[in-house]
Parts: sequence; structure tokens; C-alpha cells
Amino acid sequence: MASKLDQLREMTTVVADTGDIKAVEKLKPVDCTTNPSIVLKALSTDMFDDQIDEAIKWGKAQTGSKEAVVDAVASRLAIDVGAALVNIVPGRVSTEVDADLSFNMEGSIAKAHEIIKAYEDRGIGRERILIKLASTWEGIRACEVLQKEGIDCNLTLLFSKCQAIACADAGAFLISPFVGRILDWYKNATGEEYTAETDPGVVSVRSIYNYYKANDIKTVVMGASFRNIGEIEGLAGCDRLTISPNLLEELANDEGKLERKLSPEAFEPEEKIKMDEQTFRWMLNEDAMATEKLAEGIRNFAKDLGKLRTIVAEKLDA
Repeated sequence: MASKLDQLREMTTVVADTGDIKAVEKLKPVDCTTNPSIVLKALSTDMFDDQIDEAIKWGKAQTGSKEAVVDAVASRLAIDVGAALVNIVPGRVSTEVDADLSFNMEGSIAKAHEIIKAYEDRGIGRERILIKLASTWEGIRACEVLQKEGIDCNLTLLFSKCQAIACADAGAFLISPFVGRILDWYKNATGEEYTAETDPGVVSVRSIYNYYKANDIKTVVMGASFRNIGEIEGLAGCDRLTISPNLLEELANDEGKLERKLSPEAFEPEEKIKMDEQTFRWMLNEDAMATEKLAEGIRNFAKDLGKLRTIVAEKLDA
């Protein structure tokens, strides 16, 4: 029998959640997603030594404040990782807007334009790139502007249905609802253990998927942040799933039968919800898990971005 990974590929577009070039070459996903944590990890390997040296040399030749130069070099390195991935996957690569812009709509739009231009300067068209934005109200509004400009967006750090509805209303190309981080919160809050069927992260993504299909919403649902293959199996058939290399390997080595759980033709009717800013903020406020995990996710991405900038600053001073 085919592996569970091969079976999954028959019903879901498989995306690699990594900047590990060797893993991507081996596992052959369609797309790749990155974030500040993944970029930092990728740059800690020797595979990007030449790009780091080149970026630092470039940075030393720039004028302007030290802070601006450090930010520019850090952004250049993130594009280096993304460009390397573009060269080995047939689909798209997601590159994230700086986490410290998560509540700055105009700043997010400007950064997205900068990212797209940096890729285009390397001969990589915008059709190969997804701009990742946090699913804050401001990030979603930035997405709305960018989508109208023909720049496709991936809305990340998504933990609740109200975020998913607002993203769809904004015309987002793709959303990344997190599964494992939702499970983490509920396990910590309740002390309970969950199966793939009762896993709160799986249940959340299934609910979002049903709402989208019931209302003929074209935004792609891409489950993300998995803790085990049971969560992946629980979402088999979802539009896309972005999976870490270790879990892709586990699926590749498992030849058991994989049952389809989601299908665009199988959904329960569901009334469309009108989502404005007040409704969004209230619904998010009422969801303690989503509120906490969104804030925590932004803090952690900002922390890793800060680590990257510190490394760049030290190398520029050397």
C-alpha cells in the first residue's frame, strides 16, 4: 500500500513548513511556508554561509541609520531563504511581514511591497510568493489592499472562526489556521488528553472549512502547526496542509490506510456571518484561547526576528 504521505497527496496539497533545503529536496512538497523562527533556524546552518557573507558585505556599503541597515540586511536574508526554496518547489513560498508590524496596516503594506520587489529583483514573480500577515484586524485590512493589487496573501496566526471569516471577507488567497497551538492551550487549561476526533485544533479547522464550503468561499484553508500525525489524519482532504519535515517523514514511513475526513462536496449548510471591526474584536475577546495564542505568536515571532537582527548587527560591527 502507498504511504500515508502519498495517500494524503491524492486529496490534499502538501506544503512543507520549513526552511530546510535538504528536507524540501527529499520530501518534494508543492509549496513551502516560512516565518521568522524558520528563517532564523535556516540561517543557523552552513547552507546559507555565502548568502550571509554577501548580505553583510552589502549592508556595510549602505548608508542611513544603523537600525535601518540592520532591518534591510535581515529582510534580505529572509528573501535569500525564500528564493532558495522557490528554486526547488513547483508552487509558492510564503514570506512573512515583520511581526512588529502586526498592528500597523500601512507599515505591513509597505513591507509587503518591499518583499515583492526584492523577489522581482531576483527574477521571481509575485505569482510564486505569498505574503504572510498576522490575522489581526490591521493585518487583515492590509491583506484586503494587497489582494486588490494582485499580491496574494497568507493570513497566519489564525486561531478562531471570527479571524477566518474576516480574512475571507477581505479576499485573502489563503489562511493558515493553527492546530497544534490550539491543542497546547486546551491541554494546559484542562489537563485532558484528546483524540484526533476531539482535538480542539482539528475541530476548529473543520468548522472553518465547513463555513467556507457552505458559503462558496474561495479562500484556501491550509491547516498548520501540527503536533502529531493524528491531527494531520483528522484533516485529510483539507485544501492544503503545511507540515514539518519530521511529521512528513513519519507519514512517508506509515503504510496504513488514510481515510478522507474533509471534502468540498460534503458540508453542512451554515449561515454567513457579517463581520465588521466591532464584531471581530468582540468575538476575539470572548475567545480566551485565540486572544492569548495570537498575542503569544506575535511575541515569539518578534523575538526571533529580534534575534536575527542582533546577529546581523554584530556581524556588521565585526
